[in-house]
Amino acid sequence: MADYEALLIISFGGPEGPDDVMPFLSNVTRGRNIPPSRLRDVEQRYLRRGGVSPINEQCRRLIDCLHTELADHAIDLPIYWGNRNWHPMLADTIAAMAADGVENAVALVTSAYSSYPSCRQYLDDIEKARADVGASAPHIEKIRPYFDHPGFVEPFARSTSQALDELGELGELGSSADRARLVFTAHSIPTSMAAGCDYEQQLREVARLVADRQEIALDWELVWQSRSGAPTDPWLEPDVNDHVRQLATEGVKSAVIVPIGFVFDHMEVVFDLDEEAAATAAEVGIEMRRAETPATVPDPDFVSMCRELIEERLEPGREASTVGHLNRRDHTCPADCCRPT
Repeated sequence: MADYEALLIISFGGPEGPDDVMPFLSNVTRGRNIPPSRLRDVEQRYLRRGGVSPINEQCRRLIDCLHTELADHAIDLPIYWGNRNWHPMLADTIAAMAADGVENAVALVTSAYSSYPSCRQYLDDIEKARADVGASAPHIEKIRPYFDHPGFVEPFARSTSQALDELGELGELGSSADRARLVFTAHSIPTSMAAGCDYEQQLREVARLVADRQEIALDWELVWQSRSGAPTDPWLEPDVNDHVRQLATEGVKSAVIVPIGFVFDHMEVVFDLDEEAAATAAEVGIEMRRAETPATVPDPDFVSMCRELIEERLEPGREASTVGHLNRRDHTCPADCCRPT
């Protein structure tokens, strides 16, 4: 059994009050030359919700469930939590781990895929935080991307089915042309970044797996949301709003949006989909529902998945649980993986 002394949960982080919002956004966009007017626009999205992002509370619920799950399976690992962009900050958490005498830890990132922002950047963040702490910082190994674990795919399949049920006759009856469309979404990234990783391929495989698990055959497409950066820079397309408008021109009456690129129902899901995409759908006459992400409640299968991923590291040689046609990603990423080309 591997000699790990702690579990470190690493997430994106989010503001928890009005005074947090702009400092949080400054952390997120540091070095990216985002115009102040753009930051003020995004700030208003948070302020309309009291300056609170849903992500931290959802992360706390997941950690509470993991405490119980690990205890029920006799896994004695204290759980630490550090964020990339807001408190508890990753470097502060690693400093606390060092002060507690932790020398080796396994890290679970709340992002399921392989790309620069969803994998490599977290690895870089870990090393930077360890360097900030100094020689006493624990050695930290990140758990593999888990997009292909059944504990990630099956909750999405169920929440998609529930959303289809909410559509009633619009989602289930009539000819193929009358049936609901499945619209799978993920955070867009620059095409130069996508060229250096398997992000899009992994997302398409998850979309296929979720669509195949529905009771009736439905047409689906993978589209993108939440793009930023200069308008002249090429990013993955089409945008979800453009796609919804296109569906309307094809006579589509209903759709379910499935945010397979996300673990939590955080701000980019709540604003970009529940507000903007929902408004676009209403504008063009499409009845829309959205599937819930697996860690929002969290789904018990997602919690069990986290424990199984930890057990993969605790017990070298343990058979990994995966679904789909893609090769399982190793726990140890090459030093140059997921770097933008």
